Amino acid sequence: MPLILGALLAPLMQSAIIRTKSVMAGRVGPPLLQPYRDLWKLVRKGAVFSETSSWIFQMGPSVGLASIILAMTLIPFGGFAALSSFTGDFILVAYLMALGRFFTVAAALDTGSSFEGMGASREATFSAFAEPAFFLALAALARQTGQVSLGPALAAVSTATWMRAAPTLSLALAALSIIFLSENARIPVDDPATHLELTMIHEVMALDHSGPDLAMIEYGAALKMWLFGAIIVGLTAPWRAGNRWMDTAAALIGMLILGVGTGVIESSMARLRLIRVPQLLLVAIVLSALALAL
Repeated sequence: MPLILGALLAPLMQSAIIRTKSVMAGRVGPPLLQPYRDLWKLVRKGAVFSETSSWIFQMGPSVGLASIILAMTLIPFGGFAALSSFTGDFILVAYLMALGRFFTVAAALDTGSSFEGMGASREATFSAFAEPAFFLALAALARQTGQVSLGPALAAVSTATWMRAAPTLSLALAALSIIFLSENARIPVDDPATHLELTMIHEVMALDHSGPDLAMIEYGAALKMWLFGAIIVGLTAPWRAGNRWMDTAAALIGMLILGVGTGVIESSMARLRLIRVPQLLLVAIVLSALALAL
């Protein structure tokens, strides 16, 4: 069920962000179902491949999407447990996302474009800072709950846990929030709406993709946002109503609040300079390391 909910509702989280930014800017904004329409339009188009590209360029979107889907099978949501759970599965989650990133970067480099190579270099650099922070934050959660599996660890977080270890969980939550913005190419790390050469990171790696390949990249980005959001909501919503559907409804409300909060952040601050982004991610590493030490 968590995988089905994520597969169906992930694009709506992007709609919540866009609608929030539109409201704060005094605009109407696109319809809530616009991401679905865009994906359907891309799926019906044909794909165009450069003569300089190879099979790596064609496999990049497929492997990226498949890795995110596999990672989502290890993430619980609301009152539903993860499709698969085992000791140390959060390590596999991180490695699956790294696998998808590797093929996305490789596909961008395979085009032979210096422009896409620039975006790939930035993506790889920032991920080198984000991944240690992610590992340390989840390790702090595992140490605090006594569970080394992501599903049981999130399920073990309760109101009593927050009352007993609020500083530790708050530091881990702050680190995961920074990682959420960085891994999903959101402000202040990246602006998904920009088309300026000096500021593009994630979007520049998808410039040469078209049709179904571009649809897989965009859909994979929506699923990735849902995945990180599910972890954050699971950590910040420790109440358990005892009813599976009520807990899931509460989690969906939490995802909506997270989307609105992301839209507020993007509407109230500017994008950081590129040289400042590693400093922000270093803050996430320090916060998660402090959480683990506490």
